[in-house]
Amino acid sequence: MSGVATLRRTPTDPELDHAVDVLRLLADRTRLAILAMLDGTEMSVSDIAEALDRPTPAVSQHLAKLRAGHLVTTRRHGRTIYYGQPDEHVAALVTNVLHHTEHALYATPPHHG
Repeated sequence: MSGVATLRRTPTDPELDHAVDVLRLLADRTRLAILAMLDGTEMSVSDIAEALDRPTPAVSQHLAKLRAGHLVTTRRHGRTIYYGQPDEHVAALVTNVLHHTEHALYATPPHHG
């Protein structure tokens, strides 16, 4: 194998159900973009909304869904809430799906450049 970790057992039904729920959350452009932006950093909802050129209330709703799915963490500083990724698994999931997409779309994927 090429250094990629493999499952050594069949996932349980609850594990598969949770994985499907996570993939459903990722199957939205705004939520995927949010998670990609949060790789290695924290941002406030207003900073995320500005970066995506989206209304703050819409971004807030997406963040609420990501938070309910345990795909973002929150940290309060004064009156501002900062969002981040909870662990390296979420970061790897987002990075891998975007890298896979680059391989599908480009002869030389940008992440290889």
